[in-house]
Amino acid sequence: MIGQLQNWLSIPLLTLGDFSLRIADVASAFGILLLGALLLRVVNKASSAAARRSGAHDQNIYIVQRVLKYIVYSVAILLAFSALGVSFDNLMLVAGALGVGIGFGLQSIVNNFVCGIIILFEKSLRIGDFVELPNGLLGEVREINIRSTLIRTLDNADILVPNADFVSNQVNNWTLNDDIRRFSIHFSVAYGSDLASVREAGLKAAEDVPITLHREDIKPGVLVTELGSSGVECSLIVWAKGEWVKRPGLVKSQYLTAIYNRLRESGIEIPFPQMDVHMRS
Repeated sequence: MIGQLQNWLSIPLLTLGDFSLRIADVASAFGILLLGALLLRVVNKASSAAARRSGAHDQNIYIVQRVLKYIVYSVAILLAFSALGVSFDNLMLVAGALGVGIGFGLQSIVNNFVCGIIILFEKSLRIGDFVELPNGLLGEVREINIRSTLIRTLDNADILVPNADFVSNQVNNWTLNDDIRRFSIHFSVAYGSDLASVREAGLKAAEDVPITLHREDIKPGVLVTELGSSGVECSLIVWAKGEWVKRPGLVKSQYLTAIYNRLRESGIEIPFPQMDVHMRS
């Protein structure tokens, strides 16, 4: 029985000159890759447990696990090629051919890979950060992968963004150093309105919204920003923190509702677009 199994494993699947690929070689390669995947799971669990016991930051745990993943997979692939009978000299030839391919057609892939490494070690992006890209994409960082970063938008859509976009472009990271953000809520009042009453109504509106942040250095305020064509343009300046930073649409809706109610309560008119038409007889 064992002899028959050995004979079956010795059956060549492919023969090219002096090179012969046997069933045993393929089985060994798959076994090495499977062992590498299992080893990676064990290492990830062990590193997570050790890091949490030591109080390490989640981002540092994520970086260590990503680096270990690349190392384990690289070693497993090299050992799998060796099990298939591919010599390291031939692997160097393949690497040289890949280098030529990189020079012509794989530049963007390599660029994104290198940028992913830069992002991980610079910590300019972290899992859970709320970012805004120059193209208007707004969302939360969910994963930082070898080629791209997964962004979940406010519409709960998952967008894959090439890592190079985060390194070569100006990216607004709203939660890089802290989770506090300033919001400017724009509104208009009619000409002839008492601006002191407008300011008072705006501050009361800020008090009406429970997410408003109050500190000695951070306080709500009302500014006159422009004398518009139909009314006086104003802005309510408020600060919020935590998960509200990632919900700008909902934050704006709450403050606009509070402003509308306070202006109406104070008898302050909200203007609508007007146009004067002069007709000649």
